[in-house]
Amino acid sequence: MSALFVFTIVFLLFLLAGIRIVFEYKRALKFRFGKYMKILNPGFRWIIPIVDTIQVVDIRVITINIISQEVMTEDNVPCSIDGVVFFKIYDPEKAVLEVEEFSFAITQLSQAALRDVCGKVELDTILSKREEMGKNIKSIVEQETHEWGIEIIDVKIKDIQLPENMRRMMANQAEAERSRRARIILAQAEEQAAGKLLEAGLQIDKSPSAIKLRLYQTLSNIASEKNSTILFPFPEEVLPKKSKKKSGK
Repeated sequence: MSALFVFTIVFLLFLLAGIRIVFEYKRALKFRFGKYMKILNPGFRWIIPIVDTIQVVDIRVITINIISQEVMTEDNVPCSIDGVVFFKIYDPEKAVLEVEEFSFAITQLSQAALRDVCGKVELDTILSKREEMGKNIKSIVEQETHEWGIEIIDVKIKDIQLPENMRRMMANQAEAERSRRARIILAQAEEQAAGKLLEAGLQIDKSPSAIKLRLYQTLSNIASEKNSTILFPFPEEVLPKKSKKKSGK
């Protein structure tokens, strides 16, 4: 009786030891004595303890940071550039059997591709066309990773660190550009204002009454300042008057 009880306990432990739960976002590769057998889909699974082993692979989108890389651009400007890679495993079998530590391999490929792509263009291109640089890096990396059952979804350049002297030069250039635009806008405004003043002067010249009205308006504005003294350099009578038509008798 005791032997049967011990056997039952051992058998139950044997069954429990083989239970595996595979989550929906993962796939499990089953190996028997080290030989690949098949992929275990999500759900409740049982393997033979000791005989069978599994290796779980995450099939969700995975993010890997590209650590800062020292790059010398085509115009000989040293800079530090980092980025991020988004990839997804579409064939777990290849990802495990074709490459050792696929995450590390993708990281190394991305770093090399970043240095290669950014080293062939000028700094202005890197700063203004980050999206294009990311696409070029992606095309290089995915050529290798496609054979591993891995899809490169996107590559983004996150940050570009420039030397201190280069940052000061770029800041001065940006300030000079803003000053140039401000002077252009001011000159355009002066040109428009001069045109309006010319039109107003032509309109006033057509009517002596308008000249007097403008004079009175100016005097009213000056009089609002109580500390002002108004001097007339000429009598009002010298202002042009509207000519009267002679009436016939």
